Amino acid sequence: MSFWLLELPWWGYILLTLGLTHITIAAVTIFLHRYQAHRALELHPVVSHFFRFWLWMTTGIVTKQWAAIHRKHHARCETVEDPHSPQVLGLAKVLLEGAELYRLEADKQETMDKFGSGTPDDWLERHVYSKHSGVGIRLMLIINVLLFGPIGLTIWAVQMAWIPVNAAGIINGIGHYWGYRNFAADDASTNIVPWGILIGGEELHNNHHAYASSAKLSSRWYEFDIGWMYICIMRFFKLVHVKKIAPQVRFDWAKRKCDLDTLQAVITHRFDVMGKYGAMLKKAYKEEIHKLHATYRYHGHDASVLERLRHWLHLDAANLQDKEKLALANMLQHNARLQTIYELKQELARVWARSTATQEQLLKDLEAWCHRAEQSGIQALQDFSYRLRCYKMA
Repeated sequence: MSFWLLELPWWGYILLTLGLTHITIAAVTIFLHRYQAHRALELHPVVSHFFRFWLWMTTGIVTKQWAAIHRKHHARCETVEDPHSPQVLGLAKVLLEGAELYRLEADKQETMDKFGSGTPDDWLERHVYSKHSGVGIRLMLIINVLLFGPIGLTIWAVQMAWIPVNAAGIINGIGHYWGYRNFAADDASTNIVPWGILIGGEELHNNHHAYASSAKLSSRWYEFDIGWMYICIMRFFKLVHVKKIAPQVRFDWAKRKCDLDTLQAVITHRFDVMGKYGAMLKKAYKEEIHKLHATYRYHGHDASVLERLRHWLHLDAANLQDKEKLALANMLQHNARLQTIYELKQELARVWARSTATQEQLLKDLEAWCHRAEQSGIQALQDFSYRLRCYKMA
């Protein structure tokens, strides 16, 4: 005779555990991330409180702490002040000790004061969820054991590990280290896979860093964001109000000259522009770097330094150390085409970096950039310039 209430076949426990942990993932991505941290949407009070209660029971996360740490991550991304950057701390540190890094940052009152505004501050938050953040997970343990017996301990252990492993480890670690990039965001963020299912859409991390306030994380036609699917279902039942999604890139292929609409579209979609620049010129980079290998060997130089050249070419000059800038300049002297490609990349980025310039001056700069690219004699640059002229606002 069993003393617990429910008994399932072995596969039933697996499906149940996956279902419970997936609700937790949905709560993190919809409530904590898109709603609380970035205000990309508004949730119905009933839905909002359900997510808050569920996270208290299954993670012990304090909303203010999570939102503040994530906002600081965006504000200080890939710097020594970033709470969990694998570029600074190393991938192993973030992947294996992500939860510890979170707790260290949560103890910093300065972070809470500066980045934690606008999060729940009602009676329940002050007297239950924040004050007794560990009570919920102990209640979850008791409930699991009463319902499922000894196997409930295993289900509870998986629930407790789910967010530290997937969010604190994989997203904060691999999501800034390995994957593909749609947008040349000002950090190392990547999309891990194009199908955001297991971690609620958070797998599309590069898309998120390009448009942080977007409620939708998918961008390309082949990408799927299951968190956005849930949001659309709730929106149908008027349980959520979407405030902002990333602007969609549009083109007018009949354009032959840059105008103010072109300028606005290029600035709005600057991460897409620079991402496409890198993708379109990838082949050109490869060919010219191959030529540099031959030149270096012929002149007796150390060709091993060229292994870092591809990485440097994709970075903004401001992100390079002085010795890297010097090494890059020395290498570019041996290849005029590569130097032109790199210089034009930096000049294009300066079009939207000149905050004090008038629209007319910026438009003139953009048109001059296109003219120089088309006169460069480099087919890849010419093709990119013609495409750049066709950007338009939706």
